[in-house]
Amino acid sequence: MDKIAEYREIIEKTLKEYAAIPYSYGNIKRRTIFDRENDTYMLFVEGWDNDERVHGILIHVDIIDGKIWIQRDGTEDGIALDFENEGIKKSEIVLAFHEPEVRKFTDYAVA
Repeated sequence: MDKIAEYREIIEKTLKEYAAIPYSYGNIKRRTIFDRENDTYMLFVEGWDNDERVHGILIHVDIIDGKIWIQRDGTEDGIALDFENEGIKKSEIVLAFHEPEVRKFTDYAVA
């Protein structure tokens, strides 16, 4: 399996695992969107907490130029750690939610 295909499998597996975690309050569901053609992957939440609408992106990951770009990470520990545990090197992960000038101070790829 080539690197991009492997990344797709790991991203989808990881997002499915997060999607399976139920909310402890409200009528809120986690749903995934996998767009392999454009290499965009998302986990979003939707539902109701009492009379308040809940809707938003929890995780957004893209594959760009052969690297995993984490655009949004609303997890507690950071989805990059999940990817590392699956064998993806830090040099292949971009924390895109950080400004480019800040990325150089992380252990992850700048771009």
